Amino acid sequence: MRIALVAAEPSGDRLAAGLMAALNARVPGVRFEGVGGERMAAQGLKSRFPMEKLSVMGLVEVVRHLPELIALRRGLVRHWRTHPPDLFIGIDAPDFNLGLEKALRAGGVPTVHYVSPTVWAWRENRVKRLRRAADRVLCIFPFEPEFLARHGIDARYVGHPLAAAYPLAPDRAAARRALALPRRGPVLALLPGSRMAEVERIGPPFLEAAVRLAGRVPDLRVAVPTATEATDARLRALVRRHAAGLPITVHPGRTAEVLTAADAALVASGTATLEALLCKRPMVVGYRMHPLTYWIITGLGLLKTERVAMANLLSPEPMAPELLQQACTPDRLAGALEPFFFDEERRMRVERVYAEAHRRLRMATDETAAQVVLEVLEAKR
Repeated sequence: MRIALVAAEPSGDRLAAGLMAALNARVPGVRFEGVGGERMAAQGLKSRFPMEKLSVMGLVEVVRHLPELIALRRGLVRHWRTHPPDLFIGIDAPDFNLGLEKALRAGGVPTVHYVSPTVWAWRENRVKRLRRAADRVLCIFPFEPEFLARHGIDARYVGHPLAAAYPLAPDRAAARRALALPRRGPVLALLPGSRMAEVERIGPPFLEAAVRLAGRVPDLRVAVPTATEATDARLRALVRRHAAGLPITVHPGRTAEVLTAADAALVASGTATLEALLCKRPMVVGYRMHPLTYWIITGLGLLKTERVAMANLLSPEPMAPELLQQACTPDRLAGALEPFFFDEERRMRVERVYAEAHRRLRMATDETAAQVVLEVLEAKR
């Protein structure tokens, strides 16, 4: 059996690797090819080109790289039309994968899209593309299948794999020992994004906010996880420029431990807000995108929700302040973070709410997703 997959970023690489591991256990000899990162490669993926070529975010940024992205997608379509796999799975990255899925599906290849685009939040018109592209959609949030069903899309809720990977009761003391952080004393987790463009744009205000916060919170330590070697090197350079002298430690690939060790987190909007929720950590969410991208999104009314952080969308009530675009300044970020270091009652309330949200997301995601994929294969035979 040959299964093709395309992931475009570290979170997709992690998601796909879990599914691949479950398929490996169920289907001896299954072969994987496509595009992915190190985790997918460890599960046997033969990658056609580096995943980083697809890691482009934002409307304006995509336009700049559009010719290359179109060429890469056409190359994949040609290859898989000539040598069709038994199934194609697009892992998130809807702007790239939905077009690829549509072309392959038209050629007779069954298609699965893993992670529903946030059509319920913004750019709802994408639901038509999704319906034409995917035989089935795997949803990681419980409210999505009902929404998609109203648009004629076959969708299944499989839970979120991170929910099973994180313990319901995080061990802060163990995390601090593992990271060589002080047993006592305030710790801030700083997560300015996993993509290079995010680190470049969000890193400076986040680091400057940490400097301001350190002036108000005695003995503050800052811990930063990084996603790739490239973002690690860039983040360290930004620390030297924007936060020289601040006690910061950088921990490549150790997001869960950094969040668990912290008292509070400053997080870029994205998957990291869910990870902070799963670690039961109070957070402030900040984000900056290209100004033109932001103008297009807001000016055309593409955004359909008041909140953008997944942690807020999954909570009964929003617990994380969101400071976006012009509001994402060092002073405002530091001001929003400060209460979490002095208001124990507020911090405990956030942790209780996040623990309940975590319980709702927990299920055997990788195994459930693998079962749904095999059902699609069986139905197409």
